[in-house]
This record gives sequence, C-alpha cells and structure tokens, in this order.
Amino acid sequence: AMLRLRLLTWDVKDTLLRLRQPVGHSYAAEARAQGLQVQPEALGRAFREVYGAQSRRFPNYGHGQGLSSRQWWLDVVKQSFRLSGVQDEAALTKLAEKLYRDYCSSHNWEVLPGAAETLSRCRQLGFCMGVVSNFDSRLEVILSQCSLRHHFEFVLTSEAAGFAKPDGRIFEQALRLGGARPEQAAHIGDDYSRDYRAARAAGMHSFLLRPAGQGGGPEVPPEHVLPTLGHLLARIEK
Repeated sequence: AMLRLRLLTWDVKDTLLRLRQPVGHSYAAEARAQGLQVQPEALGRAFREVYGAQSRRFPNYGHGQGLSSRQWWLDVVKQSFRLSGVQDEAALTKLAEKLYRDYCSSHNWEVLPGAAETLSRCRQLGFCMGVVSNFDSRLEVILSQCSLRHHFEFVLTSEAAGFAKPDGRIFEQALRLGGARPEQAAHIGDDYSRDYRAARAAGMHSFLLRPAGQGGGPEVPPEHVLPTLGHLLARIEK
C-alpha cells in the first residue's frame, strides 16, 4: 500500500542527535576544569536519580508549575553534584550555569550516522518536516549548531507545546503546524511508547528506529521498524 504522506515528524535525542559522551563524564570534566575531583560514574548515577525525581515532581520542565526550564535544569545539575559530594554553593552555581550553556552546542551533541543524508533526501522528495521532541527551549539552537535546523519547517518542543509525548496533544499541534491530517503524516523516533505507540494513537503512521541487535522491546511489525535511518526512504518513497 502506498502511504500518501505529506508530513514527517522527527524525534531528536537518539534519533537524529546523541550525546557525545555520558552525562557523568561531561559533568566530571567541567568539574575538573574548575578544580574539583568528582567520579564520572558517581555523577552519572546521581544525575539519573535526580533527573528521574525532578521529572516526576515537575513534569515537562515544570511547565505550569512556575518553573522555567532553565531553573529546572540548574536545579538538576546542582543536585547531581551535591549528591556526589560537592557542597560549595558558589561552585555549584558556576558549574550549573556553564553546563546549561554547554549543552546548547555541538560541543556535547553529535549527529547520528545517516541522519543528515536521510533528512536531505526527504526534503528533496518534497515532504514537509517538523520536530516533535520532549525537550526544552534550547533545541532550536542545538539543531542549528549541529547544522540540522534548516531541514525543518517547525521545531515543536514539549516545553513550547505544554504537553510531552506520549500525550497526543503534542502530535495534534504538530499536525496543525504541518497542515496535515493524521493519516498524511508519519512520526520517526526511537522510543516505543513515546514515539511509535503515541503517534499511532494520534492516528499517524509511525516508524521505530531500532538498531539491529536491539531486540527485547515490544513486538512491532517489521515494516514499521528501521534498523537504520537509511531504511526510511524505502518505506516512504512517494
């Protein structure tokens, strides 16, 4: 069956971009630059714990709870260092502000193999393209710094939308921005529930980026699975 697609929406983290190194390592490197010795592994564990707790307490960067995403992140960074034994408040503030800025840049992010080529090809084929990402307002800058921003008509973050995937309302906003009905749109992402299942629940087509050898997830029809981004073109060629 030919898919009559007009709009492609894209997840970003671990679909188009990935972190160059684990969070604990970049946090520890920044601490070292400021004369503090903190173990990367300990920082990584602390970060996962703090990030999880902050996300439960203030979902979607504290949207609607009076927090800015910047403050949300500064708190996460400081708390991660505190849990790892850093108590100096002046140092914590400096670290948090530096790291908040650093994660805006291609210094910490790299483009996944095949992403730029696949996006270029999709644009050449005439698809309208947008980003739908559980991310804060820094995403525009990050995509620009990584030379991907020009591929997209719009970048919709959960912070701007006020809803985070898997909430269907973020996909409804994306469909409005892309001027497409759900059946004319497909979403591409790496997370089964937030990307694949959520887009389908919104009436869209969806493809799950699941690198070969990464089994162990829920069953997905093989024609909906992308072992690499390069596999997308065969699935959607007009």
